[in-house]
Amino acid sequence: MDPEMKKLIEETHALAKDNHDMLRRIRRDQWLGFVGRVIVWAIVLALPLYLYQQYMQPIVARFSSTSTTTTSGMFGIPTSADLQKLINSFKSGQ
Repeated sequence: MDPEMKKLIEETHALAKDNHDMLRRIRRDQWLGFVGRVIVWAIVLALPLYLYQQYMQPIVARFSSTSTTTTSGMFGIPTSADLQKLINSFKSGQ
């Protein structure tokens, strides 16, 4: 085989090997990026639900348990007497 041809084949082989390595790194980075985005979105969507469950639900439950009576205002809007009862029950710690 001609030495020049052998040199060209070796250079082509080295370029193909480098290209293969770069493509593998690109694919790995894409996969890790995808997994990272899934984890971030899972946190972004689950964190508000968790915080509501831990901190807001007891407060909401307290108000909903005190306001189980039907409202007497028009269209179900509470009257000032209903609001005053709610404020008094909250102040008393029920």
